[in-house]
Amino acid sequence: MTICSCEETINEFEMLTRDTARVQQDTLKKILEINASAEYLQNFGLGGRTDAESFKSCIPLCVHSDIEPYIQRIVDGDTSPVVTGEPITNLSLSSGTTHGKPKFIPFNDELLETTLQIYRTSYAFRNREYPIGRGKALQFVYGSRQVITKGGILATTATTNLYRRQRYKEGMKDIQSQCCSPDEVIFGPDFHQSLYCHLLCGLIYSEEVHSVFSTFAHSLVHAFQTFEEVWEDLCTDIRDGVLSKKVTAPSIREAVSKILKPNPELADSIYKKCIGLSNWYGVIPALWPNAKYVYGIMTGSMEPYLKKLRHYAGHLPLISADYGASEGWVGSNIDPTVPPEQVTYAVLPQVGYFEFIPLEKPIGEETENCASIHYIESDPVGLTEVEVGKIYEVVITNFAGILSFLSILNLKLG
Repeated sequence: MTICSCEETINEFEMLTRDTARVQQDTLKKILEINASAEYLQNFGLGGRTDAESFKSCIPLCVHSDIEPYIQRIVDGDTSPVVTGEPITNLSLSSGTTHGKPKFIPFNDELLETTLQIYRTSYAFRNREYPIGRGKALQFVYGSRQVITKGGILATTATTNLYRRQRYKEGMKDIQSQCCSPDEVIFGPDFHQSLYCHLLCGLIYSEEVHSVFSTFAHSLVHAFQTFEEVWEDLCTDIRDGVLSKKVTAPSIREAVSKILKPNPELADSIYKKCIGLSNWYGVIPALWPNAKYVYGIMTGSMEPYLKKLRHYAGHLPLISADYGASEGWVGSNIDPTVPPEQVTYAVLPQVGYFEFIPLEKPIGEETENCASIHYIESDPVGLTEVEVGKIYEVVITNFAGILSFLSILNLKLG
């Protein structure tokens, strides 16, 4: 994305957020029009209406267990319009971080487009502060195993559903640096072999790396903990130009061997830098001197990993990625200069229809631990009705049949 297109994206964001109420109404209307024939909507008597009042009066708030019977029919091969107007051809498996058990989530082209909108917005603001040009990215990303359900539906993680789509690759060309690793590493059959080769490819292109990324902070910490253990093997590979025998997957070996050439000078440089580090502090800027930042989801359950990640990152800023759930995106990080512990997110009113359930502390509850408080809930309010300083639970209505879905995301407006 050029400087000009970044500014265009920021200007579009400013325009949409200044007219949030109208954009939210238009977004809901679009969702309901696309899915008007869905059995789920018809069962509650919406009757093709697309206004917010009719939607709220007819369609109840729900949690995943409420719509699970509908999704199970899709899993089993029901191609009728169950929760969406068009048949669902892909399912995403949630991370399982809320209740520990992964859930099937419908995935479609509209969700792909909203993902690109979120990514474009956050990239525009991030690149304004930390321009990275046309360098490469050291990305610790992995395509998870894909399974076919009883009804012939492809099910995998949400990130894999993105990575495997050509539209995603095309949409990300202008907003994402080229990954150091070939696709065969990303989609490799063995996580440990893929991780090893991510590190190796990153070192091969060390002078070209402008950013370091993984979806979650814990993946970044794990990657560099692994580096502490295998760095000498990586130096040997680079010095000799021969991939370690520990990498046995044919697809990975063939792809990485094409870019791995004998380079004793690079191997010696890496070796000297590693032995000169004090307890691996600042290993990222030491080995990737042109990196501008480290990027990934660093809030919520990822915060405990920040201390160790800062140790590896040295002087490089940590930038927290966007805010969402398996059911849909909520907001972008539009102030990347703020540390992850203080980050705030701007809700994009065109990526879904949002409601917020106010959570009030019972009288006498003084604890700051949100997880231990039994909040009193009030009726949901709209995106333009939230108040700074209050705590809310987010209700997401997205483009893939998750309608009035109560997502377990506690949000404090600040």
